[in-house]
Amino acid sequence: MASVLSVNVGRAIPSAAKGVGMTGIDKRPLDGPVEVSDPGAAGLSGLAGDAICDVESHGGHDQAVYAYAREDLDGWQAELGRPLRNGMFGENLTTLGLDLNASLIGERWHIGATCVLEVSCPRIPCRTFAVWLRERGWERRFTLAARPGTYLRVIAPGPVSAGDAIGVERPAHGVTIGLMFRALTRERELLPLLAPALDHLPAGLRALVGAGS
Repeated sequence: MASVLSVNVGRAIPSAAKGVGMTGIDKRPLDGPVEVSDPGAAGLSGLAGDAICDVESHGGHDQAVYAYAREDLDGWQAELGRPLRNGMFGENLTTLGLDLNASLIGERWHIGATCVLEVSCPRIPCRTFAVWLRERGWERRFTLAARPGTYLRVIAPGPVSAGDAIGVERPAHGVTIGLMFRALTRERELLPLLAPALDHLPAGLRALVGAGS
């Protein structure tokens, strides 16, 4: 059964990335429930108490919550030869039992009593992420691996806790996070294949896919 392994929030800390200033990428697991709601404004997190410092690139309605699979963290852990705790990739939800690369754009996750999240778009790696992990060539390596995790928007608010089951409601199309990531990074010729999920894409990407289809 798919579940939330941990719920992770971060506080603002200084970033070692040149010119970045502060970052909220250092997410740490919390023991109790965390309230999740639509942040509304751009640059805000959907999790109560979670810091976002790069307000132009993160947060807001379409990137309210970021999820990464424990299975993918374990894969990277083996490749990098060092432990990777839950939250190490800056994810708000560390999941278990879900292939996030195969998640469909627009699929809904029912978590706890009331919370409903909707898969919106993949995470694109940035310099802050690379500096945080202290891995040379990390942006390229992460992109080539194509295991990006997924951002989610909040459809219905509610508390989320470690151990909560995740019930998945899938749309009829077959447009996955993995396909979308490839189309947005190394294989732009795939952009027209995102058209069946057009209604579920963030507004800026709808225009991009529409122009390429």
